[in-house]
Amino acid sequence: MNWAFLGIIFIAALVCSCMGFKRFVWFLSIGYGYAVAGIAVVSIIYGLATKSIYPALIIGFIVCAAYGIRLGTFLLKRELGNKAYKKVLDTKVGSEPPMFVKIIVWLLVGVLYVCQTAGLHFRMTNGIGADACLYIGIIIMIIGAVVEAMSDKQKSAQKAERPDMVAMKGLFKLVRCPNYLGEILFWTGVTVSGITAYRGILQWVAALLGYVCIVYIMVDGAKRLEQGHISRYGDKEEYIKYSESTPILIPFIPLYHLYDPAKDKKKKEKKDDK
Repeated sequence: MNWAFLGIIFIAALVCSCMGFKRFVWFLSIGYGYAVAGIAVVSIIYGLATKSIYPALIIGFIVCAAYGIRLGTFLLKRELGNKAYKKVLDTKVGSEPPMFVKIIVWLLVGVLYVCQTAGLHFRMTNGIGADACLYIGIIIMIIGAVVEAMSDKQKSAQKAERPDMVAMKGLFKLVRCPNYLGEILFWTGVTVSGITAYRGILQWVAALLGYVCIVYIMVDGAKRLEQGHISRYGDKEEYIKYSESTPILIPFIPLYHLYDPAKDKKKKEKKDDK
């Protein structure tokens, strides 16, 4: 385990996500994208300086950097330039937490971003050459990045055309949350790229921790998005028909709902009784 290098990319993740001190949610949105890109760029520089990197791995890191920059910039433009979205975000987020909470979260997400990118940087620091897992992983990464980018673009265009309804065209015909699907695919690719490169229990734990956490965040994000959609569009027949016929996250798998309003209502009633 190259602890010195891990320390370097951890610092890079912290620097690139520090805008969360301005607005807490940015630790997990804008800062997330730029932190991933920062880790990738620093890894390339380190690899070139130590001659421990090779073309296929450079491509993997470039894909990672492009993914992070694209995502971070998209979120930055949306949160600063879209007044309607900013209003919704203000309602969801509420007041900013205390500084000590921000510091703890900042450090934790820094660790998380290092773990998420483990498939690539452990391959480099362990001196493992290119193999099928790396190539397959990069292909999955590219597919995931393209799906997410296309989803964001299609959603923005459709919401501009019809702000009174969810996006339902393009990739949204396959699943209701194709952007989250793209992100899961991307990180699946990163994790797969390192399958033959992880050495020791700590590296496996780090890689699986990062992957499981991001998948959980995406599934929970899809659940919360569905909750918001039901509150805004749940009385519209067009939305009901769409949500009952289009899988929420995985194409061709008949899982249509992650949020159950009736179950949520019962939980709130039990909480109120206490």
